[in-house]
Amino acid sequence: MTKTHIAKMASTLCSKASSSCSTILSASTLRRRLPLVGAFCVLSFGLSNLCLSSSLKTGCAQSLPFVSLLRSKFGGQSPAKSVRTIKMASSSNTVPSIVVYVTVPNKEAGKKLADSLVRERLAACVNRVPGIESVYEWKGEIHTDAEELLIIKTRQSLLEALTEHVKANHEYEVPEVISLPITGGNPQYLEWLKNSTRD
Repeated sequence: MTKTHIAKMASTLCSKASSSCSTILSASTLRRRLPLVGAFCVLSFGLSNLCLSSSLKTGCAQSLPFVSLLRSKFGGQSPAKSVRTIKMASSSNTVPSIVVYVTVPNKEAGKKLADSLVRERLAACVNRVPGIESVYEWKGEIHTDAEELLIIKTRQSLLEALTEHVKANHEYEVPEVISLPITGGNPQYLEWLKNSTRD
């Protein structure tokens, strides 16, 4: 089908849709349906203009941004490979990495633990977030305590060693150690994280 045929079809459909609405539908129905007819005409007009544009060097169907989506939904084909996702690159420059949350009772404990984690290369970076308030149940009673939160970036493979280090250097009977996977991010930062932690 040529670009001229598509333009004629779009024009015909718009005019037929408009005339059908004005003769068949009542005034109230027309008010409800008119936006749909207008949207169809605008879409058709836009498609015909896009196809007829002399600046396009590719075929009409290839230049439409949603053709790959339609093909993947109805044609059994995979979506276009141009769609980008931010995922962890499985290359030698990075390793599976995690963020670990640890709470401590005060600034002094937070500084001491953060310094030891980085010095031992169990963490590439530790963010210390002061002024948090934790509400929790412990031994049948509800407690509310001021704490500091440590946000630790490290390798996934170091989680067990990091947990043991926290338990050995923490004053809580059961310290919080919770890990979350890093599924993507700045590749240079993730490479630095790898190089800043032990193997």
